[in-house]
Amino acid sequence: MKLILALGNPGDRYRDTRHNVGWWLADHLASRWSFGAFRPAGAEASADGRVGSVDLRIVKPLTYMNRSGQVLSRYLAGPDFQFKQDLLVLVDDAALAPGRFRMRGRGSAGGHNGLQSIEDAVDSREYGRLRIGIGTPHHPDLDLVDWVLAAPSSGDEELVLEQFGRMALATESWLAEGMESAMSAFNRG
Repeated sequence: MKLILALGNPGDRYRDTRHNVGWWLADHLASRWSFGAFRPAGAEASADGRVGSVDLRIVKPLTYMNRSGQVLSRYLAGPDFQFKQDLLVLVDDAALAPGRFRMRGRGSAGGHNGLQSIEDAVDSREYGRLRIGIGTPHHPDLDLVDWVLAAPSSGDEELVLEQFGRMALATESWLAEGMESAMSAFNRG
């Protein structure tokens, strides 16, 4: 089984923030693939199904961003789960402009607490991620934490949402052919 882990924070306060764009994409993917509603159980909410011949679970950790990796312990304990091939993390990225995204098979957490939690859980920097651009603060006095925990402008939100179709295709490429193929096909420009 493959696992898509969407990073975000639970609760209405965070639902529409830049930090939750991974959850937005998770909702889009679950709808696109007719997985049904996310079902909460313990520290996660998940939706399961098949994409082509691949069994897949999409997970939203309910632990808050900085403890997202905690939900991986049960999957890592399974004999057939190989995180380097079977895990894709959906994550916001301030280094990319809104409307941009990148597939990556490895990399540092780059100060992102959610990615650091994943890295700590798997004890590696080698796991798949789909980085969703949210841009950086437009004003030098605005703190990055405040930026990611605020809602994007309607224009920035539209730029992100417009790319969900391509992000879904990139995810489907990862599922069918692996990260290298997805990176080659979708990391342009």
